[in-house]
Amino acid sequence: MIVDTNVLVRAWSGDDERQALQARSQITAAERVFVSNTALCEFVWVARQIYRQKRVDIAQAIRLLIADERIIVDRPAIEEGLAFLDAGGDFADGVIEFEGRKLGGDTFVTFDKRAASIIRAKGRECVLLSAD
Repeated sequence: MIVDTNVLVRAWSGDDERQALQARSQITAAERVFVSNTALCEFVWVARQIYRQKRVDIAQAIRLLIADERIIVDRPAIEEGLAFLDAGGDFADGVIEFEGRKLGGDTFVTFDKRAASIIRAKGRECVLLSAD
């Protein structure tokens, strides 16, 4: 089974009891649950922007999800996203940078000072563009 962002959000938030029950029931019953990088990036955005959750709580929710061996994710990409989240950055930036390196890229280019700082701290090439 492949889940979209809304299924993840409803299962996690429980804010709509009927939808939460359906989402949790489907996830629980599935032999394997495939979660795309995009769905997890969107989940983090919704959790931060709509539900105003702290990074640490979002990271804990993702770690709990992926600890289930039935949940299939691109683990190295998600771990990189979590590392960025743990460092105070954006989950999506970590996933994007990981995927870009996997495709053969070597220099991350961004306007985001925090992302640039995290990438440089990892000893990787980064160009920080001026937002001015």
